[in-house]
Amino acid sequence: MELPALESSTLYLVATPIGNLEDITLRALRVLRACDVVAAEDTRRTGQLLKHFGISKPLLSYFQFNEARRSEEIIERLRRGEKVALVTDAGSPGISDPGERVVRATRAAGLRVEPVPGACALVAALTASGLPTEEFHFVGFLPHKPGQRRNRLAALTTVGGTLVFYESPYRIEKLLGELAAVFPERTVVLARELTKKFEEFLRGTPAALREVARQRSLKGEFVVLVGPTR
Repeated sequence: MELPALESSTLYLVATPIGNLEDITLRALRVLRACDVVAAEDTRRTGQLLKHFGISKPLLSYFQFNEARRSEEIIERLRRGEKVALVTDAGSPGISDPGERVVRATRAAGLRVEPVPGACALVAALTASGLPTEEFHFVGFLPHKPGQRRNRLAALTTVGGTLVFYESPYRIEKLLGELAAVFPERTVVLARELTKKFEEFLRGTPAALREVARQRSLKGEFVVLVGPTR
């Protein structure tokens, strides 16, 4: 069956692997090969990914401090009829990364946005956690300032369903301490190194997991899930 050609003046949101390179979809590869330019959060990382799959495309960087200017450039390219693939460092663009603003600006300009679904750490961790999935609240990354973090967590005590956070290995012990103060009796699941060789799910109370983090060197990016009140 002949696959449809890409549409001009379209921003394609292309999900990329979160660890295992086999997580990329056939559709994602087709879009990356057929687009005019790839807008990437980290051009070096995306360049390595494209090289692995034998794809050569111009790269355009966008990140937290230049997404406003880059959004204007991407919009101009789309108005000229170009096909732009937007990718993030890993997973689905627009989830806790600057791609969200690029999409918003593109939509505001009346231009077409098409998702190319694939790997997403949020979904992978939630579905394999064993915690309730019928209702969940995605928080993303908490603020860095202690007061803002405490206020944000306190506001979540009345939110139903499973809570889902993203966190770096450098702040995981700190987060577990904060969760122990706010949600001491709830079940917490730490999902790390998702889809990679050392993928691991750790389960317990915040205090118990904090002790694990103190005794071990827990590396990799984390998805932290907090189960609802029993």
